[in-house]
This record gives sequence, C-alpha cells and structure tokens, in this order.
Amino acid sequence: MDAKGKVFKYGDNIDTDVIIAARFLNSSDPEVLAAHCMEEIDPDFRKNVKKGDIVVAKENFGCGSSREHAPIALRECGISLVIAASFGRIFFRNAIDIGLPLMECKEASEKIEQGDEVEVDFSSGVIKNLTKNEEYQATPFPKFIQDLLNAGGLVNFVRNGGFN
Repeated sequence: MDAKGKVFKYGDNIDTDVIIAARFLNSSDPEVLAAHCMEEIDPDFRKNVKKGDIVVAKENFGCGSSREHAPIALRECGISLVIAASFGRIFFRNAIDIGLPLMECKEASEKIEQGDEVEVDFSSGVIKNLTKNEEYQATPFPKFIQDLLNAGGLVNFVRNGGFN
C-alpha cells in the first residue's frame, strides 16, 4: 500500500471543525461528510480533489474534538494520505482506525508545496517530492499498522481475523 498524488497544503492547527464543520455532524453518511470536507478553509477543495491526492500540513493537524467524522470526510474525498509535522493524538488514532494513513515528517511538511506531486512508500517511510526531485524520511509504519491500513481500518482488520 503506497500513495501518489497531488498535494493540498495547509498550515498549523487545522482542527476538526475546519476539516468538517460542526453543522454537518448530524450525518454519519460518508458521502455527506465528503461533500463538505475542508470547505471552511478551502471552499474549492471538494471540486478539485481527486482520488489518491495527499494533504500536507504543518503542526498539530486534526486538533480539536475527538470526532471520527473528520478523517472519514478526508478518506471519502479520496485523500490517500495526510503528511504533517505533528497530529492531534485523537485524530491520529481515529484516522488509523478508519484506514486513513498519516505520516509525521517535519521536513516534508515544510518543503512540500501546494500542487506538488508526491509519492510515498509506506513500508520504508520515504516521501518523494516528484515536482522538486527531493526525498524526505518519515518513520515507516510498523507491520501491524500496515496490515490494519491494508484491511481498510480496525473494524475490517478484526473482521478478517485481526492478529491471528
């Protein structure tokens, strides 16, 4: 499982209310959440994002409330990976649990720019900025996290036998 796509770049402290506004939390329908993803900070996000694209942000991405709606909205839009210098801890756990890969890499979060094309190898943690011909090193996912992500999240992982 790897990722390759165009980058949507954001700054520090992108909270879950910016990823999906509270007024849309009366729905748990992934399509409804995806339709309103990032519209508070990037009104054109939904019409520009394509399957496989990547979000890159600076510090503390996904801070704020503990709602699972935020990573679900990103995943359902087609985002294949979020790279940031750091993540809100609850967001990090929720994202992995629903099968949305995240990678912490301060250098990548600083050097990658809006519109760059990026390719990531999850097993090695190598992030390649194809636009700038640069590489950055993130910590690779441990095997059990790779297995969980490959299964599509925690629920599917458990349904498929989990750690057996």
